[in-house]
Amino acid sequence: MSADQQTAIFLGDKVLAKAMTSDLEFVEGNWYFKESALIDRHRYTPSETHTTCPWKGEASYFNYEQDDGDQIKDIAWFYPHPKQGAEKVDGRVAFYVGKVDGLRVGAPPV
Repeated sequence: MSADQQTAIFLGDKVLAKAMTSDLEFVEGNWYFKESALIDRHRYTPSETHTTCPWKGEASYFNYEQDDGDQIKDIAWFYPHPKQGAEKVDGRVAFYVGKVDGLRVGAPPV
């Protein structure tokens, strides 16, 4: 992504996160949004799932509550305490592409 544009994660027609591309971090094929970019933050609840990345540390996950009350388990992950050298992901959230409808870069704005 070259020019600074608005970028969003979608689930159907619902925007889950939105930010300017200059506010995103691209790490290992994933776009990391600042946690403050999450829309309807109250819909994201901590998951019991945790995994470990050798260089970023232990990842925690969010479930997402849809309008109908159903939850999408482990829709996104984050590193609450990234290892030294992985500071780029601190305070950021990435989404599983297979669990969302995708990333859109927009003009017109998304």
